[in-house]
Amino acid sequence: MTSGHEQEPAEFTDAEGRDPQETAGPVPGAAGEPAPSEEPVEAPAEPGSEELLAAQAKVGALTEDLQRLQAEYVNYKRRVDRDRELVKQNAVFAVLSSMLPVLDDLDRAREHGELEGGFKAVADSLERIVAAHGLVKFGAPGDEFDPRFHEALMHAHSADVTTTTCQNIVSAGYMIGERVVRPAKVTVVDPEPEGPGA
Repeated sequence: MTSGHEQEPAEFTDAEGRDPQETAGPVPGAAGEPAPSEEPVEAPAEPGSEELLAAQAKVGALTEDLQRLQAEYVNYKRRVDRDRELVKQNAVFAVLSSMLPVLDDLDRAREHGELEGGFKAVADSLERIVAAHGLVKFGAPGDEFDPRFHEALMHAHSADVTTTTCQNIVSAGYMIGERVVRPAKVTVVDPEPEGPGA
C-alpha cells in the first residue's frame, strides 16, 4: 500500500545551507589544476653510518700495513736465504781450496805409478768426495790457452800449432761451478811468427 505522494530524495547541505559540491576545493591533479611539486626529501642519516665509515677506513689502513709487512718479510727471507747459500759456498770453497795440495800429490804419485793397493783406494775415495762437492778438475795438453783458466809458466814456438796451446800441465786447475778455485799452471807453445825476420 502506497502513500498518496511520493517521497522526494533528501538533499544534503552544510550548516550554511550550501551544497557540499560548491564548497569542495579542486581535486589535485584535475584538469587545469597544477599538481603540487614533489621535491626529493633527503633520507635522514642512518645511525652508526659514520662509525661504519671510520671502521672501514681503519680496516683499509691496517690491510695496507699488513701487505707492506708481508712484502718486507718476503724480501728479508730471500736475502737471508741468499746470504746462507753464499756462506755455504764460501765454506765449501775454503775447505776444497785447502785440499788442492793433497790432490796435487795424488796426481804426482799417479804419474810415477805409486798409487797401489789401499793407497789407491783412499785416493779414489777422496777424489770422489771432492767431486761430489762440485770440485771439477781441468787442464790437459792440447787445450787452447785461455788466461781465465790457465797460468802460463813458459812460452815456446812451434810450427805444429795455429793458436797458443797448452803443451804441458804442471798442475791441474780446479773450479766449482763457474768459479775458478785455481787456474791450471801450464807451459804453452805459440805459432811460429810470420815475416822476413822469422
